[in-house]
Amino acid sequence: RPVAEQRVLVPTTPGASTGPRLAAVALARSHSLARTADGAVWSWGWGDHGWLGHGDDKNQPPKKVQALAGQRVVAVSAGARHSLALTADGAVWSWGSGDEEGQLGHGDEQRQLLPKKIEAFAGQRVVAVSAGSCHGIAITADGAVCAWGEGRHGGLGRGEDVSDQLLPKKVEAWAPGQ
Repeated sequence: RPVAEQRVLVPTTPGASTGPRLAAVALARSHSLARTADGAVWSWGWGDHGWLGHGDDKNQPPKKVQALAGQRVVAVSAGARHSLALTADGAVWSWGSGDEEGQLGHGDEQRQLLPKKIEAFAGQRVVAVSAGSCHGIAITADGAVCAWGEGRHGGLGRGEDVSDQLLPKKVEAWAPGQ
């Protein structure tokens, strides 16, 4: 558990009072994400397992996620132990803890200290993302819903199949044309 002096206990605006204008925020239990109007991502809070995306597991005050520089982020979502970003080109990026459930969607259970593009969406355009506690959901431009991560509580939408899913997989109930 982090010691008190490492926590950011007061709401803080990233940068100076004339700093970047925030367009959206996403909150998890121990960390927060913000998207600025120009498409940059900032994160802060408890950095355990790298869910802040700064290349380490340190607690941080609001700080720009440099690994996404050059990407125009249009949406962010914070899960309990991971983070997601959707870029203007329809790509999904994830980082944080992939331990045990594979909620990062990279086909393994490894943690990612920096944002990494989910290659399973190559050739598709994603239009929305949401990070659950230990899973992720994405909607593609053709209306498909894809889910990945922890399945044991039924959050992946596969009925009786409650196994974990390490890669994004279409949820049949929302398959295009259904």
